[in-house]
Amino acid sequence: LQAMSGNEQDWLALRPQEPSPSQCCGGGCKPCIYDVYEKELAQWERAKAKRDKSLLMEKKEQVDNSELNPDTFTAFSVSSVEQLTGDTYQYKFELPGNSSLRLSLGQHIVLRGVVNGVEVQRAYTPVSPGNAEGYFEVLIKCYEAGLMSQYIKTWKKGDMVFWRGPFGGFPYQPNKHGELLMLASGTGLAPMLPILQSITDDEKDETFVTLVGCFPTFDKIYLKPLLQDLARYWNIRIFYVLSQETSLEKLPWSYQENTYTGRLNEDLVKTIINSCRRRPFVLICGSSAFSEDMSRYLKAAGIEEDSCFVF
Repeated sequence: LQAMSGNEQDWLALRPQEPSPSQCCGGGCKPCIYDVYEKELAQWERAKAKRDKSLLMEKKEQVDNSELNPDTFTAFSVSSVEQLTGDTYQYKFELPGNSSLRLSLGQHIVLRGVVNGVEVQRAYTPVSPGNAEGYFEVLIKCYEAGLMSQYIKTWKKGDMVFWRGPFGGFPYQPNKHGELLMLASGTGLAPMLPILQSITDDEKDETFVTLVGCFPTFDKIYLKPLLQDLARYWNIRIFYVLSQETSLEKLPWSYQENTYTGRLNEDLVKTIINSCRRRPFVLICGSSAFSEDMSRYLKAAGIEEDSCFVF
């Protein structure tokens, strides 16, 4: 009997832990961390019923092939850390050989971190092209009080970081929409970049794009050189809306004519839509408050919900 209860304890120690709310990134992932838990629990129950621990090994093997997987976390090594603004960083991760994440456009991946013994998960969209070989890059804004931010700020070159995915994405098809209007606030720029780059890389794709990037100040605009390069294409326009700048005079002249001060409000959204060359399909990414405001302004401008996609 004694041996039996010891065995029971062994099995209990192997039982998967139910996730806490902080472990759900809220990104609507399929599978969600709770789905993964249900699957692992069923696997554990099968193994326990058959008293066969080898049945629990399935999930362990997937982690070692250094390929992204939606069900299990895989470790990737940080290859560089670049601070873009006071609170925003671009992190580059190594992929083995010339492999690629093979993301479809605007897909996000989920990061796992442990802070003070609490596991936290958050979703981020890589800014590197989906077919980039040997690496991927993620743009992350760190918040003073953010749990995940405290963990991310400790990263340095060579650290191993755990990701799973990919999830979501925008089902983009070349030339399907006459014009895309991208409304992005801060790091909401991330899912827009791979779509923009796929359009400029494809000579047959003649989609017009108007990107509106909302930032507090000129200094806080991310990835200026990349955005300036993209704006040179005949079919790409980029506007900036700077909520904390009061005048355009101090800005470089190349930015003055396509920058607005103040907030992106209903009137400005209407003005930009009216300046689009075709009726736009709208992509939105930012905080939930930003997304709600934009959806309201678009409705007022006569753009229906089926002509919008919110990341």
